[in-house]
Amino acid sequence: MLISVRNLSKAFGTRTLFSGVSINLDERERLALIGPNGSGKSTLLKIIGDAETSDLGDVETRKGLRIAYVAQQDDFNPDQKCLDILVEAALAAHVPTIHDEHEAMVEAQMLLERVGLDNMAETEAGVLSGGQRKRLAVARELIKEPDVLLLDEPTNHLDVEGIEWLEQMLTSAQFGSVIVTHDRSFLERCATRIVELSKAYPKGTFSVKGNYSEFLRRKQEFLDGQAKAEQSLANQVREDLRWLGRGAQARRTKSKSRIGASYERMDELALLRDRNVAQGAAEIDWSASGRLTHKLIVARAITKTLGTRRLFTDVDIVISPGMCLGLLGPNGSGKSTFINVITGALQPDPPTVEALQAAAEAVDVPPGTPEPGTIRLAENLKVVFFSQVRDELDLSLTLKEGLSPQMDSVVYQGRSLHITTWARKFLFTAEQLKQPLRALSGGERARVHIARLMLETADVLVLDEPTNDLDIPSLEVLEESIEEFPGAVILVTHDRAMLAGLATHILALDGKGGSRMHTDYDQWSASQKVQKASPQKGLSLIHI
Repeated sequence: MLISVRNLSKAFGTRTLFSGVSINLDERERLALIGPNGSGKSTLLKIIGDAETSDLGDVETRKGLRIAYVAQQDDFNPDQKCLDILVEAALAAHVPTIHDEHEAMVEAQMLLERVGLDNMAETEAGVLSGGQRKRLAVARELIKEPDVLLLDEPTNHLDVEGIEWLEQMLTSAQFGSVIVTHDRSFLERCATRIVELSKAYPKGTFSVKGNYSEFLRRKQEFLDGQAKAEQSLANQVREDLRWLGRGAQARRTKSKSRIGASYERMDELALLRDRNVAQGAAEIDWSASGRLTHKLIVARAITKTLGTRRLFTDVDIVISPGMCLGLLGPNGSGKSTFINVITGALQPDPPTVEALQAAAEAVDVPPGTPEPGTIRLAENLKVVFFSQVRDELDLSLTLKEGLSPQMDSVVYQGRSLHITTWARKFLFTAEQLKQPLRALSGGERARVHIARLMLETADVLVLDEPTNDLDIPSLEVLEESIEEFPGAVILVTHDRAMLAGLATHILALDGKGGSRMHTDYDQWSASQKVQKASPQKGLSLIHI
């Protein structure tokens, strides 16, 4: 055993995150920590990593244990070079195998290559993409040669290739790890044990050895049993109430022990009901305009270059209602730029010579087809953006002001809803409405963002990394709402399960100016395997 967490409790103000939590971590175990937004997963991870204190309980570790922690958000000095960041981390950690700055520099250079940051030793952190920063953050902790690696939402900002790299690194590593994640494919492929932190369970956690499929099976068995226990106990309580409801003369002859047992059953029933209700998920349902236009966006041979770098070349695409276009590609390949171009926020480049030649030779071109290098949007097209940045929220506002800035109600799909009813759809209580937004977890803020966007009518939903920070029940509801949305959806996500379940088309950008359309995620995945099977330079695994 590497770490033993015993009877931990933590509260912020009057809000209890968790209580009585106990978890163990064994050698080389990959423990995934999941749970509803706001259940305290990140806080628990910080307590294990000694970056936060608990109110009660303790954390025992093996003597001399080296623990490294990768936070959700990195704290790099933007002017510091990648190599210097790793060297500084190695020297500060007093790694036993590194004795001086020269050895630290050699190790740092090797590690940068292993994490896929080739030729970036002299690059400043401030110019890295989100995915590159995440790799650097992982490398900064790996150079400390940890016995345990703690990772908080490590797949955020990584592209699919980056996530697969992370999976390979963890599954081949000699250290143990505790990972907070909502990535279901990652859980399936990487976890050796899953612990859910939730008030739905008697001890605050539910632990299952195995991957995500095994966890779901065992969890359903437990919840079914708990529901049956509630029904059985409810029947007993009804009998107790009838017995206790007899006249005053009968009450004097009743056994005090039986009366006490009756009230204990009532308390137990109340606890069971609270636990069974705790398995909720946000109600997500986008407002569609009902537009009947068949072609919402038509782009013909569009090309875009930023600086001297070509992002994509001669892309043809038609966006129609009912279509879900998944965008894939390495970090920095131009996915966000492509969205901005086809929605009219950025102008495409002039048409290429090849596009003009192809247009001149084309026959039977449908009427209304735009000229090469141009885009046609349906009249008064309504596009709603769900941004991965999500910096529109003023964190000094209360939750009530964030959900409905000017009044005590909202108008949703033609109906007026009181703010408490609207808040409840997103799993917020009336008591939370007075809390400032900065007191909410990342997932809770994401739900506020979704709530605001749902009040807008859309022809096209643009969802840029919508899964970041959302818990698994909310992810599943989000998937259902996207599937039922009658308009078009443009989806940028690293969540492979979501892409496989929803995308009707996949446009893959290669990061070198090329692109290719695929019918679905499975076809794209198969093409990737064929490419990887051919001899080429790839990322090496990290063996520690």
